[in-house]
Amino acid sequence: MLILNFSHPLTQKMRSQIEALTGKKITEIIDIPTQFNNDEPYPKQVLDLLAPLGINAEEWQTVPFLINPPSYNFGAVTLLAELHGRTGHFLPVIRVRPVPNSTPRRFEVAEIINLQTVRDLARQSRHDHTY
Repeated sequence: MLILNFSHPLTQKMRSQIEALTGKKITEIIDIPTQFNNDEPYPKQVLDLLAPLGINAEEWQTVPFLINPPSYNFGAVTLLAELHGRTGHFLPVIRVRPVPNSTPRRFEVAEIINLQTVRDLARQSRHDHTY
């Protein structure tokens, strides 16, 4: 599995947590330095983040990606929309959280959120009228 990391570096412990939660081996982590400029359109900035990766259309649709999204919400949702367009589905994301009472502050992997499953369940709810 290939991790596209748009956030802070993933520690070895976090990598182990990811592999345990997914049951898959991490084959590569690509760290993408991410800083959004509020004075520029976000869709263009997302394109600029992805362009240097050199991932072709076939790879976007066949490689098992996992995303560590940027923490800035507007950038994250714009990125997820772009990635959905490229892959044809929502990619799973890593959710990290602070380790309680850690000094200095440390983070751990809280869960892997399968966004496609969330979307599919929401579609069922829409048809079942059970909100």
